[in-house]
Amino acid sequence: MAKKRKKLPKEVAVINADNCTGCDSCLEVCPVDCIYKVPGEIISGLQSWCEIDVERCVGCEVCVHIPTKKTDPYELVVCPWDAIEMVPTIEVGQYVAEKGGPPEYIAENWERVVEPAIQMAQLAAQQ
Repeated sequence: MAKKRKKLPKEVAVINADNCTGCDSCLEVCPVDCIYKVPGEIISGLQSWCEIDVERCVGCEVCVHIPTKKTDPYELVVCPWDAIEMVPTIEVGQYVAEKGGPPEYIAENWERVVEPAIQMAQLAAQQ
């Protein structure tokens, strides 16, 4: 992991690349700037999509929905395509490995994208 954390979040956000359109809605609201756009050629029908650096994600859920008062019956959803899921940190390695998108992208970026998620899951399992 790039930086030693004091505490792992219980959950982290993972974007399903197959549902993501690269609209940047989540990127605009992330308070820790852990979401970035993957520039794309048109591969497998995807022009571009967003990805979350799970090592930097704090599990705040703001990319999924804007927090409101508990008495408020309405939820302000951020992603119009339902592409972001909060995943238990202990399971994040598996989710990131299967997050969709072009298989060649995952294979080429395994060390940068998937291995840190696997390491996080292993740390979470030890706690």
